[in-house]
Amino acid sequence: MRQFLGKSSMQEEESNIDITPMLDVVFIMLIFFIVTATFVKEAGIDVNRPDAPTAVKKDKANILIAITADNEIWIDGRAVDPRSVRANIERLHAENPQGSVVIQADELSNNKTLVTVMDAARQAGVYNVALAAEK
Repeated sequence: MRQFLGKSSMQEEESNIDITPMLDVVFIMLIFFIVTATFVKEAGIDVNRPDAPTAVKKDKANILIAITADNEIWIDGRAVDPRSVRANIERLHAENPQGSVVIQADELSNNKTLVTVMDAARQAGVYNVALAAEK
């Protein structure tokens, strides 16, 4: 009789499922999804872009520059002096040489500010410059 009770308790111990390997797989999948996720870059402010019926979506735009209605220039969520736009574009272009510059100019901003930013991009060696518009 004692032997029978011993086997029963031994069978109960063997019937437990070890979930450690499953947790390892879930953790590795979580790391994979975090690493491969793409994050949307924003210029830092909302801009009222002008309407353009021929607007085309541009991929691989990694340098986003916003020009407000008050002609302030924003890059990566911070206001930038017009004299330092070129240095910022050079730094961001060095991080991703295949990327392009997209300028989000407010419809009330001046052409002078827009041309200043476009010239700074060309001086930084980026010739792939686009203007953002609403379709």
